[in-house]
Amino acid sequence: MNSMRIIGLAGWSGSGKTTLVTKVIPRLLARGLTVSTLKHAHHGFDLDQPGKDSFFHRTAGATEVIISSSKRWAILHELREEPEWDLGHLVAKMSPVDLVLVEGYKRDAFPKLEIHRAANGKPLIHPEDPHIIAIASDLALPTATVPVIDLNDIEAIADFLIKHAVSIDAAEALARS
Repeated sequence: MNSMRIIGLAGWSGSGKTTLVTKVIPRLLARGLTVSTLKHAHHGFDLDQPGKDSFFHRTAGATEVIISSSKRWAILHELREEPEWDLGHLVAKMSPVDLVLVEGYKRDAFPKLEIHRAANGKPLIHPEDPHIIAIASDLALPTATVPVIDLNDIEAIADFLIKHAVSIDAAEALARS
């Protein structure tokens, strides 16, 4: 892959999106790809802890706080009444990699693999979302109008993600159409 590409993993809460991401990343790395993830949170969330200096900096009004150590660094960006950033702006902030797996953003217009688990008892998303291009499921779905991949076939899922990932420019063009 020559440029950073994205593909989504969409599904209802409890469908196994995160479990699948943690299984497929090592398979993608074994193929020589670099991989990052972008996870959407539906509600506010906190990465720093009350009582820590970074928390005080942010709550005092800093727009961005960088926390750094010899093991990792993170930027906390407080929106302060700005609208939520779209996928393109967020991906632009990321270091270049071969593949970005996007968990969530199930309402956005870019190619997505739906994760569907029978035990979850939720309906499929794909009939309502034209950007679902396949379903990874633990049961046969004979009425599906998109390909169905066995949820336990991690190699087939990795193949699919690589083959169908698109550039961020292509994803943004889809969003505009």
